[in-house]
Amino acid sequence: MKIAVLAKQVPNTWSNRKLDLVTGHLDRSASEAVPDEINERAVEVALQFKDAHPDTEIVVLGMGPEDAAVALRKLLAMGADSAVLVTDPALPGSDSAQTAKVLHAALERIGADLVLAGNVSTDGNGGVVPAMIAELRGQALIPGADSLTIAATEITGTLHIDGAILTLAADLPAVASVTEKIAEPRFPNFKNIMSAKKKPLESLSLDDLGIQAGPDFATVRSVMVSSQEKPGKQAGPKIKDDGTAASQVIAFLTANRLI
Repeated sequence: MKIAVLAKQVPNTWSNRKLDLVTGHLDRSASEAVPDEINERAVEVALQFKDAHPDTEIVVLGMGPEDAAVALRKLLAMGADSAVLVTDPALPGSDSAQTAKVLHAALERIGADLVLAGNVSTDGNGGVVPAMIAELRGQALIPGADSLTIAATEITGTLHIDGAILTLAADLPAVASVTEKIAEPRFPNFKNIMSAKKKPLESLSLDDLGIQAGPDFATVRSVMVSSQEKPGKQAGPKIKDDGTAASQVIAFLTANRLI
């Protein structure tokens, strides 16, 4: 079986995140770039299947700038077999539809029995790309699975919805997205970290995929019309207890319509 895991380079969750106020795009220089945590969990699902079925091939697929290769190498160190990065000057600022279009084209080139992805990224927080890819591939989707069982010919996922637990099954080939509840990612050991440096990582352009994509080819797009720096925090009033503290607090709360 061949499993493709979608991966994304994002700013470190625990670091500062900033937008470029000129372009409206993410300022990637403002924080450390890392593979999205949810991608690591999706890779773990694939690796657990590979542990039981050693002939399984796991390919990590990402789209982003050239330095996103560093994030993909970290997923290779977990145990994935190879990686593919789609990078092109026309792609920065792509919306979900254009991203799905590019990843679908890459998947057509790679070939996969199962496509795994996180249910939502920690930066864009859109959560629609897996469904778009399933639509483009004409395959079933199991969305937001909290648990996933992979068999030779089908997958079965369990997800929580309002007031119920839903179990879904789909024949392979298929697409599935997983939540943070799915699995705890393994920590790469030194041997795997070193071997990841030699694993194949292919870089593809839009010309390689034979498609046109990116913001300039979107049927609709958002345009930033203005921007301004977020105002700095200002200290609130200090109340000294001179016997009238209670009255001062009540006056402050009343003035700010908090009571």
